[in-house]
Amino acid sequence: MKDPYKEGMFKNNPYAKKKPVKGIIKVVLDGIYDERGLNLIVQPSRCLLKNEIHELILTTEEVKPGDGVNKIAYLGFFEVTEGSVAVYGDPVKIGGKQVGVIAGYDETHFPNHYNIVVKGTELLSGKDRLLELDMEVEIG
Repeated sequence: MKDPYKEGMFKNNPYAKKKPVKGIIKVVLDGIYDERGLNLIVQPSRCLLKNEIHELILTTEEVKPGDGVNKIAYLGFFEVTEGSVAVYGDPVKIGGKQVGVIAGYDETHFPNHYNIVVKGTELLSGKDRLLELDMEVEIG
């Protein structure tokens, strides 16, 4: 079976309309690393289902699906309260403030959770951003 993303079958964005993924912060993380060694999968989207918990990791590197990521800051883990599809380039807001856009997904810990990599402008951890438990997360 062919993967339409790997085969380059999509010439236009196939996501005509979609609802945002919503969630709440369950764990605030602290840590910044220069050589993390994440590998983003080539697929630009992932279905994030209600009640799943996933990790948000920020980078300031110019990356896209299929790239490697080294310079990162850990933001936190969030629980999905309203599932949907998260796509490369979707804005990511925490507590109503945009922290960046979806850069891609690393499956190092899957099926336990995805590492959702967010491209932002300021390499600050969740602790340094003063994130709090139960803050709202919105993707898309």
